[in-house]
Amino acid sequence: MNEINHLAVIVAVLSAFLIGGLWYSPLLFAKPWMAAAGISEEQARQAKMAKVFGISFIWVLLGAYVFAMFLGPDASLGLGAGAGFAAGLFWVAGSFAVNYQFEQRPLRLLLINGGYHTVQYTVIGLILAAWP
Repeated sequence: MNEINHLAVIVAVLSAFLIGGLWYSPLLFAKPWMAAAGISEEQARQAKMAKVFGISFIWVLLGAYVFAMFLGPDASLGLGAGAGFAAGLFWVAGSFAVNYQFEQRPLRLLLINGGYHTVQYTVIGLILAAWP
């Protein structure tokens, strides 16, 4: 834990929320995501957003710390981006793909959610590798 740049981890977590805010906004995938997930606008408005964001922050923070440990203190930008891309696409989206098959969820939902996490972890990897 001593070799982890805690500020880089916090910036990486904030980047995930920035990317997610854009990704799931009306500008990009809000409506297709809600349709594919079976969530109405009314249900979305009724969510307890403080709880949603609080729990999400904890999970992203834990993920970023573990990813920083995985990359180590001397990761190159190529390793950070490549490992982030692979983690997002094959570990996160791949795990979603397995669950979504059993849950009979639409491919569109996998592409939206898996795409977000692939971009998220690619950027997290870049931030962690770029920060000494």
